[in-house]
Amino acid sequence: MAIEDDDRPRRKVTHEIGQDLALLSVEELAERIALMTSEIERLQAAMSKKRASRDAANSIFKT
Repeated sequence: MAIEDDDRPRRKVTHEIGQDLALLSVEELAERIALMTSEIERLQAAMSKKRASRDAANSIFKT
């Protein structure tokens, strides 16, 4: 009995910077774009929190 495509466990989408993109389908490229976009948003949020913390500390210690 053949395994249906929907029954197969999906592998986790990962991306290595600089990897060869020639063998990826349009859908796989779209998944990677979504993955990287969400990671960029996560990094930007972390950066904003760190800046806010730094700015708060700087405002306390300014003379």
